[in-house]
Amino acid sequence: MEIMTVSEFKAHFSDAIKKVIAGEEIRISYGKKKEVVARLVPKSQKPQNKRKIGLLDGKSKVSFTNSFKITEEKFLDL
Repeated sequence: MEIMTVSEFKAHFSDAIKKVIAGEEIRISYGKKKEVVARLVPKSQKPQNKRKIGLLDGKSKVSFTNSFKITEEKFLDL
C-alpha cells in the first residue's frame, strides 16, 4: 500500500494505474493533515467485510398485500 498526495497522484497518474493493475493499493491523501480521502484498489480485490444494509437490518420486516397497488406515475411522483 502506498500513500500519495493529490498532487503526487496527478503528476504520476500513469504510474499509479500501473501499480494498481499489478495488484497494489494506492491511498490518496488531501489537505494540511494529509488525511486519506480515497483508495484506489484493483478491480479483482474483494471487499474485506460485508456491508450492512441499514440500521434495522434483521430487526424489522416489511410485507405488502396483494391488494396494494400504486401507479408508476404516483411512485415516481409525476
